[in-house]
Order: sequence, then structure tokens, then C-alpha cells
Amino acid sequence: MALSFCGNDKGINAYSVEEGVLNNGCFVDALNLVPHVFLLFITFPILFIGWGSQSSKVQIHHNTWLHFPGHNLRWILTFSLLFVHICEFAEGIMMMDTDHLHLYMPAFMGFVAATTSVVYYHNIETSNFPKLLLVLFIYWVLAFITKSIKLWKYAEYNVGPQHLRFCITALLVILYGLLMAVEVNVIRVRKYVFFANPQKVKPPEDLQDLGVRFLQPFVNLLSKATYWWMNPLIIGAHKRPIELKKIGKLPIAMRALTNYLRLKDAYEDQRDPDLSPSIWRSMYRAFGRPILLSSFFRCLADVLGFAGPLCISGIVKYLKVDDNQTVLQTVHLTYFGVHFMSSTKLLQNTSVLAVLLFLALILQRTFLQTSYYVTIETGINLRGALLAMIYNKILRLSTSNMSMGEMTLGQINNLVAIETNQLMWFLFLCPNLWAMPVQIVMGVILLYCLLGWSAVVGASVIVLLAPIQYLIATKLADTQKSTLEHSTERLKRTTEILKGIKLLKLYAWENIFCDSVEDTRGKELTSLKTFALYTSMSIFMNAAIPIAAVLVTFVMHHFLNETGPSPSEAFAALALFHILVTPLFLLSTVVRFAVKALVSVQKLGEFLQSDEIGDDSWRNGDMSVSLEGGKKHLGAVSLNDNTSVNRTTAHLITFSTFSVCVGQLTMIVGQVGCGKSSLLLAMLGEMQTIEGRVCWKTPQLHLLSIPTCGSYLVSFASVFHGAPSKNRNFVAYAAQKSWLLNATVEDNITFGSPFNKQRYKAVIDACSLQPDIDLLPFGDQTEIGERGINLSGGQRQRICVARALYQNTNIVFLDDPFSALDIHLSDHLMQEGILKFLQDDKRTVVLVTHKLQYLIHADWIIAMKDGSVLREGTLKDIQTHDVELYDHWKTLMNRQDQELEKVAQTTLERKTLRRAFYSREAKNQIDDEDEEEEEEDDDNMSTTSNRRSKIPWKMCWRYLSSGGYLMVFLMVSSNLLKHSVIVAIDYWLALWTSSKTNQSVSSPGNASFSSNTTFPTSNDSYYLPVFIILCAAGIFLCLFTSLSVEFLGLSAATNLHHNLLNKIIHAPIRFFDITPLGQILNRFSADTNIIDQHIPPTLESLTRSTLLCLSAIGVISSITPAFLVALVPLAVAFYFIQKYFRVASKDLQDLDDSTQLPLLCHFSETAEGLTTIRAFRHEARFRQRMLELTDTNNTAYLFLSAANRWLEVRTDYLGAVIVLTVAGASIWSLRYGLPCCGLVGLGLTYALTVTNYLNWVVRNLADLEVQMSAVKKVNSFLSTECENYEGSMDTSQVPENWPQDGEIKIQDLCVRYDPMLKPVLKHVNAYIKPGQKVGICGRTGSGKSSLSLAFFNMVDIFEGKIVIDGIDICKLPLHTLRSRLSIILQDPVLFSGSIRFNLDPEKTCTDDRLWEALEIAQLKNMVKALPGGLDAVVTEGGENFSVGQRQLFCLARAFVRKSSILIMDEATASIDMATENILQKVVMTAFADRTVVTIAHRVHTILTADLVIVMKRGNILEYDKPETLLEQEDGMFASFVKADM
Repeated sequence: MALSFCGNDKGINAYSVEEGVLNNGCFVDALNLVPHVFLLFITFPILFIGWGSQSSKVQIHHNTWLHFPGHNLRWILTFSLLFVHICEFAEGIMMMDTDHLHLYMPAFMGFVAATTSVVYYHNIETSNFPKLLLVLFIYWVLAFITKSIKLWKYAEYNVGPQHLRFCITALLVILYGLLMAVEVNVIRVRKYVFFANPQKVKPPEDLQDLGVRFLQPFVNLLSKATYWWMNPLIIGAHKRPIELKKIGKLPIAMRALTNYLRLKDAYEDQRDPDLSPSIWRSMYRAFGRPILLSSFFRCLADVLGFAGPLCISGIVKYLKVDDNQTVLQTVHLTYFGVHFMSSTKLLQNTSVLAVLLFLALILQRTFLQTSYYVTIETGINLRGALLAMIYNKILRLSTSNMSMGEMTLGQINNLVAIETNQLMWFLFLCPNLWAMPVQIVMGVILLYCLLGWSAVVGASVIVLLAPIQYLIATKLADTQKSTLEHSTERLKRTTEILKGIKLLKLYAWENIFCDSVEDTRGKELTSLKTFALYTSMSIFMNAAIPIAAVLVTFVMHHFLNETGPSPSEAFAALALFHILVTPLFLLSTVVRFAVKALVSVQKLGEFLQSDEIGDDSWRNGDMSVSLEGGKKHLGAVSLNDNTSVNRTTAHLITFSTFSVCVGQLTMIVGQVGCGKSSLLLAMLGEMQTIEGRVCWKTPQLHLLSIPTCGSYLVSFASVFHGAPSKNRNFVAYAAQKSWLLNATVEDNITFGSPFNKQRYKAVIDACSLQPDIDLLPFGDQTEIGERGINLSGGQRQRICVARALYQNTNIVFLDDPFSALDIHLSDHLMQEGILKFLQDDKRTVVLVTHKLQYLIHADWIIAMKDGSVLREGTLKDIQTHDVELYDHWKTLMNRQDQELEKVAQTTLERKTLRRAFYSREAKNQIDDEDEEEEEEDDDNMSTTSNRRSKIPWKMCWRYLSSGGYLMVFLMVSSNLLKHSVIVAIDYWLALWTSSKTNQSVSSPGNASFSSNTTFPTSNDSYYLPVFIILCAAGIFLCLFTSLSVEFLGLSAATNLHHNLLNKIIHAPIRFFDITPLGQILNRFSADTNIIDQHIPPTLESLTRSTLLCLSAIGVISSITPAFLVALVPLAVAFYFIQKYFRVASKDLQDLDDSTQLPLLCHFSETAEGLTTIRAFRHEARFRQRMLELTDTNNTAYLFLSAANRWLEVRTDYLGAVIVLTVAGASIWSLRYGLPCCGLVGLGLTYALTVTNYLNWVVRNLADLEVQMSAVKKVNSFLSTECENYEGSMDTSQVPENWPQDGEIKIQDLCVRYDPMLKPVLKHVNAYIKPGQKVGICGRTGSGKSSLSLAFFNMVDIFEGKIVIDGIDICKLPLHTLRSRLSIILQDPVLFSGSIRFNLDPEKTCTDDRLWEALEIAQLKNMVKALPGGLDAVVTEGGENFSVGQRQLFCLARAFVRKSSILIMDEATASIDMATENILQKVVMTAFADRTVVTIAHRVHTILTADLVIVMKRGNILEYDKPETLLEQEDGMFASFVKADM
């Protein structure tokens, strides 16, 4: 039948206009074409000419983007318009048997015109040229008029809402009317036409700043919904990695400062003297609206989610009807020459239902992702605001809170790292709180409508099992806590081992300590086993609940209705059960997070309400000033009867009135704990002042106030005298405990002041920092601090003093700056720094010190005792008025001169630094070489991007094989089996329900069928038992697979850690020299944690979602083979989406991780250095830095979440296309009688599950890729060479008491640290007789220590040999050799445990032997006085003993071993003279009959030796008795001795 516009029905003249033009239906439809043709005719040229040319495209930068009024509404209305046009078109097509073109052609043209209108509008908006919108305005008016005429005519002919076309036309009239109103509104606001002066509008401020790259708030609605603006970033990541520069800054509305002000206003609005402000209310006021918006989107998405099951039910139900309907065609009703269809008819067409299902899915997924995005953005904004709030509070925290432990650093770090994140996560999950109940209630109602009471029973199974889920979730959290405790303990032990690894190897104790770590690891693994068990239970519940629910439902249905359900009901129910499981599974998580959020808010509230420092407006400058002329005291401080208190204890410090004079050096002295530091803090306003006042007389015009703080009256008055001399800041303060920033040395010293080269150099010299700076790898540009290079105490302290000196302030407070410095440095600092640099500059200096020898330099002395001032005055005053005190000082001074000479400490510190860097540089060189090799391989861009997008299959296999082949086999086979059984269950259900339908359709002519028709139950008795057996098998397999994956992970974690520990502990000492300790520790902490806890769940989720998708595609393809044709392009699209996403996601994940650490460090750094920051008045600078760090981290996190949305939107749309193709293929195949209805239902249900799991496949793959890098790092250490512990001699061949005499022959010895490096000892020959005392000396790097290591075979002896008592040491097993010799190292090493454990970890000695050793080391009395004696506690690193005592313990340890050879490697370098004398005495008496080799740091210690060896550059230079060598005046030894005297 030929097509014609008005149709060519027989006997009707379709073109007749006798009854009036508008009474011809065909003409009215033609009239409706006019506006569409008009729009296309005018806009196409404009689009092609104006925006088609590439040149103008380039100039449109995103800073011209501007949203016209009603932007979002216009997009929503246009999308609705497109949808209605599709319905109109579908209705016209369904009338195709009437061959009337006018029924669907105007709809098609309307669709094209609506699409064009939105493209046209978008282009006008981006170019900000509103005049061209006039075209659209005319179009909407014309379309509105023509549609209204059509509607009016329908009403005239009694066509009403019962006819579909009437409803569609009415909707179109409303939509065109609304769009017309939007257009009028744009004219009203922008005045671009009909008005004299159009309004000029600038784009948002953010877009004018080219640094803003996060465009989500600025793009149009379509780009917002699909994250189209992310395309360049994600696709670009494939070519080159995403860097911080690339993600730019945050838009103003999302910056931490903006959000902080919002939250702060909300918080402070509720200030009520009786009630503390509620954080919940503040959060709701500041961030409530976006959360409500997100919840609205979420509810919309959930409601649309039910369209899936309903459409499946409809399609399966009407497929048969469609088949049988070809016989009975319904007659269409005709009004004024046009055919009409009833409204319900459309929804009974399977093709229409398929399209509706597709659209519903697209919409549902879009709303869902929008909801996710809005909550995540709000959560990030909230976190930024909370961090700023916490930081501001930290800056105002009272010092007593910190010092008295009310608020510890740990608590503050927890608030920042944990509590804010808990609240952010709670906000992410917040919409679920009200969306879930809606989902559950709707799901149960729909199930009841489909299957009656049996469905309610099935749903109740799901609901009843939800509390068990919650229980498991809480158990998981508890187990995680205990695991954390054990892993912290294990890390502590591992750290100790690594720090003392040299000693462990020299004493052959590696295995003992290794076992102690393995013990702790054992406890940790027990916790991890419980964790794995609960995790697998949780996974099992999630997988098994839907199976159980389906089983219960259909068995119940069978018994209640004497029959199974029809396919349409069965598969709709199946899809509904899948929907129901998600909210119930999530419910336990949401409840858990809600509980955590409550706790977090409580902690935050307590913190924000804690005490603040007294109002220090006296230092801020917003107050009046009283002027008194005459006196010229610039920068003076006076205290008037001031009582300060540390509020938490009754620790009162009373200062009588005294003053600190300008330009003078005031020293405060007194014994430990008498309140010297507290006095400085009181002057800085850091103490709680009860009465009295601090007066600052200063050249700055802004210092006078009498504020009150709480119940303590604090009054600080300041009087301005004379004219300001220099524009100086406030107080430069060097605290007792040195505090460094995580920055370069230069930044630490300048501390925000402008850089002045001359001044900087003078300060560096005054603090003798130049030699230390020269040792650093990048000079003063080297990062130091928490994450930088570890400096020694003395070096840290000098940097802090340098900071105080460098600042241009009137007043300098130095709190015990000499405590960690040796005598030379102290003198230099005193002379050059304090007396010369500060005094020449006429600065007021207050110095707290224990070094009484400097009192002669003081202009004024304040002597303190027990929290009050004992004496004040000049040294002369005190000498005349308080003779007793003066004499006491004199005796102390003499003692200091004799004993406390830590002469060589600095040299030692520098040496340690040099060693650290020498080894680090070597390591870096090796790393650089590796990188260069890699780069050579991948010169061109394509290979780089290929490498970045490759999945690390090799590492995955490495990980799986670590778990054991049996476990891998079990995991793979159980997973395959489980998914096969699940498919079998659904397939069996399809056969069972189809068999019903086949029987119930009584005749091909009968359009209706009844599921209640009874038939022989023999059929059911065949299907039902098989169904029950399959379900039971499925539930069992769910349990088995979840257990197998978790325990495979556990087994892999156990093996990897065990191998790593053994490899590292038995690695040669060179490995520890070239590998930074932090790097090794990272393998044991972060990487092991990932392997233990993160990889197994990711692996489980990945295998589950991948197999679900594959089994679904397999089922669909077997039911409708036509689907395979569509599968190819879909698979290609999916491949590219996942390829691009994985690379970008990994980069963004790295950025998020790397920006988080500086933020957390900044917080802990600030909390530690509070007094310093406040004394320097640098709060604003630190606050600004914190806001920058927070924004940087938030930017990375926002981009990461936007990238996840980008992926999910794309995979969801792909899933929707799959559902559409499956539905289309099924409907098409059914025409050829291929599948039965039940199987179509099965195919569609599976297609729906694919949409849920596609994005999980990609995300899990991306996560696994990131996590596998941990396995890769651990694996790189597993290839480390071990030391050769075997030796060519058997242990049984070595005599029990070897070495008996202690005779050492060194023959032609050549030694190197590594085959790649030059030898450090070259052809050394020496002979040491039994019992001889030998001294070895030489400059740094001459090979002395290398020789001592060679005795223990710790270095590579590649030529020559060392023979001890007739045995070549290279032939001995390492353990035997090292356990028979003794050594005392330069750095004393003690381990946490007991004193007994430190002396004898092998537990082989009697107590008497240990006491004897302690007596020899002069420690017996001290140890006896300790609680527990030998079992007294030694803290980590032996911190509870002084350096001297630690060194003596090491001596006792060497004596316990009773070896006939003792090596002392510069053992006296780090101890004072007194301890050194003890050591020397002991060596001469207790070790009289043993061979002692001393490597000397101070030459005078070996003057009494029997033999002296002087080394230079790895060779022996002089070799004789000391007396003989001293006679050679030009000899090296003689010159050493002269220098040392």
C-alpha cells in the first residue's frame, strides 16, 4: 500500500475541506509541521556558518560560558519534550496499518526541531550572544499556537483523555507554553531585545580564573549529567599522567574557606550561654539543602528502578498476546478523518515497553549518579569546613590543655584523620537513610501484587536476616581494631630490628628477633582469620539471601496456590528480589556509619568547647594606647606580682615583680623543674594568669588592653614610650624542645620573613650550621622535618636558635638553647650568636640555661627555685649579697668543666649524617640507572601509554601463587561452579513457569490466559524438588566460594610477609646502607596492610562481578543468538571505557594519596609548635597554608569521584543499551518462534543485572591494579640476595671453645662493600698476638670501621684472608663466627624489653653471670635500685637511660659473651669523660687476658695500647708500639696526638 501524507483510504477524500479548513484532521497536522520547518530553516545556516568554522571554536574559551536565566529548567523541559515526541511518534507508527504519514511525520520533525533547539541554545550560551534567542522565542510561540488549535479541535470532536493522542497533544501544549515562558523570562532579565539598554553580564568569577579546571558547576545540564567535560582529562591521562597542575584550583564555592565561613556562621548563630551549640544543627543549616536535593534525586532513581521488573513482567506477558493478536486486529476509532488509539493500548505493545524500559533505565541511572555526586561534593565541602574549624581551634588552644594531656597530639590527629572522614562518609550515605525504607516498602508492595502472600513471606526472609548482617558488620569493626593493635605491635618490633640490624648481625641474634616478630604476626594472623571469616560471612549473606528468598517464595506459592507462578510474575519477582537485597545489605553499613558519626560529633563538640588561650588582644593591636613621655625603654617587659597556673594540676608559679631591661641579656637559672620555661611562657601569655600582669613596653603603637578570660582575670598592660626605632615584629622564641617545619632548612630559618642573604649567612655562621648544611644532599634546600631527613637533636636545636636569631624582632627568648650542644658549639653560639649578633643589634635577650659558666656575660640574672624567684641582680650583686648561692654555682661550674665535655658529639652527628647520605646517594644512583633503562625502552609515546593501560597480570599471578596452588584451584573451581548453579536455578525456574503457561493457554485464538488453572501436580512434583536441591546447592556454594577467596588471601598474606621478613633480616648489611629505613618500613606497614586486608575483598568482588556479567551474556546469547551481533560494538565500547578510566583513576588515586599526607602533617606540626607559632604571630600564615593544602586534597578527591561517576554513567548507559537490544532481539526472535516466554524473562532479568555489575568490573579492576603495586613492591625486596650463612666448614668441625687464644693473622686482605664498588681495604697485613691490646686510628673514611666489620665477615672479602686461632673465618658458618666474637659499637643500641633480655636474649646465662657483668660495667647499684632489678623495663631504644649508661650496658653485654676477642668500634665517641674513664678501666682489668681491638675516635684512649695501627685510604700507614710512633715527630700518629691534646 502506497504511503501518502493524508493516507488513501478507499471511499474517503482525505484532502476535502468542505467542512472548513481546520476541520480537516490532516490539514491540522500539516499546520503543526510549519514551526518545525521554520526553526530548521533558520537555525541550520546560523549553526553551520557561525559556529561551524573551526577558527571561532578555538576562541570560545570556557571563560565565556554563561548560563542564561532558567538554564536548567529549559534543559529539563526540552528533554521532556523529546520524550513526548517519541511517544507521539510511537503512537503514529503503531497505526501504520493505516498508511497515514501525517500521524507520525510531524512528531518526527518535532523531535528533530527540539534537538536542534537545544544545540542552538547551547551554542548561543557559550558565545554569550542572546539576540539570536529571538528565533527560539518565535518558534515556541508558533508551536504553542499550532498545538493549541489541534487540542481545541480534538475537544470539539469529543476526543478525550481516554484517547492517547489527546493526552500527548495536551502535554505538548503545556511544554511549549512553559518553554515560551522561559524565553520571555530571559528577555525580561537580559533585556536583549525590546529594551533600550540591554544588560551586560559577566561570566562567573571562577571561570575568568583560568586555574579553575573543575567545571561541573558551570557546564550545561547534559554535560553535568554525563560528565562529558571530563573527557579531555580522562582520555589525556592515557598519553601523559595527570599532575596537580592539570587539575587546577577549586571553584570558589567549594573552597575550604567559603565552606568554613558557612559552617562557622551556622555554629555561632546558636551561641547560648546555657547550651553548647549543636554541630548537627550547624551542619544541617550549612549543608542541608544539597543533601535534601540529593535525597530527592535518590528517591526518584529508586522509584524508576521498579520500572525494570514491571516492564519485564509486561513484555513477557504481552509477548504471547502479541503472537495471538495477529488474528484479531482491534478496529481503530476514527474522528474527522483521523484514526485514534485508546490510552491503555500503547502500554500493551512489547516494543513500546522495551523502549520505555530503556528510557527508564537511562533516567534512573542518571538520577542515581547525580545523587551520588551531590552527596560526595557536599561531604567534601563539609570535611574542608570541619578541618578549617579544627585548625582554627588548634591555633587558639590553651597551652595547659596540651601540656597536661587533656588534649594529646594523638587525639588531634584522630580528629583530623578519622573523625572528619567519618562525618564525610556518613554524609555520603545519608540519602540512604530515607531512600532505603521507601525502596523496601515499595518492593514488598509490588511483590505482594505479583505473587500475593507467598512473596511477603519471601521478603520477610530478607528483612529477618538484616540484623544478622548488622551483627556481622559490628563484629568486623571490632576485629579490625584488634588486628590494628597487633599490627602496630609488629611494626614496633620490626622497626627496632631494622634500627639495630647491625648489632643483631654482629651478635648473630637475627633469628631470635625474627621469631619475636613472627610471634606477633601470629597473633595478628589469628585476628585476620577472624576478620576473613566475618568478611566471607558478610559476602555469603549478600549472595545467598536472594536465593533463599526466591526458594521460600516459590515453595510457598506452590503450597498456597497449588501451582507455580507464570513466567511474567516469576521473573518480575526475581528482579524485585535483586533490587531488595541492595538496600538491606547497605542498611547495616549505613547504621554502622551513623553510630560512628554520632561518636565523631561528640568528640568534635568536646574539642570545640575545650579551653582556649587567654584573649591576647594585647598582642593583636585593636585597642587604645596611653602615652607617657620621657622614658626610652624600648622592648622591655615587666611582671607585676604575677601568679600563673597550670589549671589541671595545683601547679602554681608565683613571680614577684621584676623587669627585663631593654637591650640587655637577662639569664634565668635554677634547677630542673623550678619554673624557668613557665616564666617565659607566662611572659608570652601562654599560661593561665590568676593575678598580676605582664607589661610590655614596646615601640609598637598597638599594645594595651585589660581583657578577661573565663573566671581568671588576666591583665596585661603595655605602655608606649618614645618613638619607634625599627619596624620590628614581636617575640622571637626558641623553645626548649626543638620544633622543625616540614620544609627546607632555609624555610625553617627564615620562617616566613623576607630573605636577606647577608643576614642569613651571619646567622648560619653564628650557629655553626655551615658544616652540617654542606653534608646535606641539596644544601640548605634539603627537606627536613617529619617527612624529611632526620637530623640529630643538636642540629635540630641549632636550626631553631638560628630561626630566632634571623627574625627581625626587638625581643628574643631562648629556652635552654645549649642543652643538646657540645662545649665548643655552645661557646661559639654564646660568643658569636648571643653576645655579638644579638647584643650588637641592641636586642633584648632572655636566656634560660643550665650552663652557669656563661653567667659572667649576663647583664641581669634571675635565679629561680620551686616556682618563685629566689634572687635577681647582676653577678656582682649576688656575689656580695648571697655568698652561699655563689659558692654553690662555682662548684657546679667546675664540675661542668670537668665532666660534661661532649666534645666530639657534633663530629659524631655529622658523621652519622654523612654516612646516611653517602649510602642514600648510592641508592639513588642505582634507582636512576634503573629508571634510565626503563625510559630507553619506552621512548615513544604509544608504548608509554600501552604500559600505563596494561593490567599487571604477572603480579596477580605472583599474588595468587603465594596463596598456594590448591587454594587457587579451589577458588577458581568453586566460583565457576557457584555461577553455573545460579544460572541453573534461574533456567529451571524459566522451564518450570513456561511449562505452566504452555498448558494454561487453551487455544491459539484465546488472547487471555489464566495462571490459576489447575493441572496435574505430577508436573510440579517433578520441577519442585529439583528447584529446592539447586537452591540448596547454590547457598552452600556461596558460602564455600566466599571462604575460599578470603582464605586464599590470608594464605598469600602469610607467605608474603614471612618471606619478606626472612629476606630482609638475612640481607647483607650493605642493603641497609643503601635502602632508606622508611622504604623498608613501608613494605611492612602500608604494603602489608593492603595485602592483608584490601586485596582479598577486591579480588572477591572482581571475580563475582566478572563472572556474573559473563554468565549473563552467555545466557542471553544462548536464548537470543541475535544478541551476539550487537555484542561486538558494545564490547569494543566497553573495552575503551575501561582502558581510559583505569589509567586516569590510578593517577587521581595517587594524587589523592600524595596530597593527603602533607595536610595531616601540617596539622600535627602546628599542634607541636603552637607556642612558637603564637610567639612569632604567624597564625595567619599557617592558616592560609592549611586552607591551600585542604583545597589541593579536596580537588584531587573531587576529580577522583567525578571520574568514578564518568565511568558509572557510561557503563550504566551501555547496560541500558544491552537491555534494549536483548528485549528487541527477543521480540524479533519470537516472531520466528525461537525462545519460550520463560526464557525471554530469564534473558531480560539477566540483562538487568549486567547494568548493575558492569561498572563494578571496571572499578574493581582499577582498584586491584593500584593494590597490586603493593605486591610488586614487596616482590622487589624478595629478590634481594641473602648473606651466605652456610660456610664451607661444618659446625661440628669447629672446636667448642674456639677462639681460645685470640690470635689474629690478617694476610693480604682486600675488602669491598659491593662487587660494583671500589675496595675499601687494599692488601692489609697485620699480626695480633693473643691477649694483645691493639689501637687502630685514622681519619674518617680511612677504613677503620671496615676492618672491624671484616672480622665478622660482614663485608665482601674478595682477596686475602683473616685467620683467627688457625681457622680462616671465610670458611666458617656465619652464625658460628659471629656468635663467638664480641663487639661494642659506636652507637649504643638497646631494645625494648627487660635488662635481662638486652644482656642475654638467648637466655643461656645465669643471673650471677649477668650481675657480674653489670658490676664490671659499674651498673650493678643502678640496676639494683630499679623496680624489678634484671627484669626492669627498657623502653624503646633505651630512652629511659642516659647515653653513657646505654654504652655501659653494651659493655656488659660484650662481657656476658666471654669471648676471647673484643672489638671496640669508636665506643667512647658519644659519651662523656667520666663514663669513658670507667670504660677504659674495665677494658684494662676485666679484659686483661683477652685480645682487644679498639678503633679510636680520640687518640689519647689508645696511648696505653700494646700496638697501634694507623690507617689511611684503606692501607696501613704506621704499625708499631705507641711509644715508638710518638718518637717519629713527622708521623701521622704523632700529629693526631698533638691535635687531640
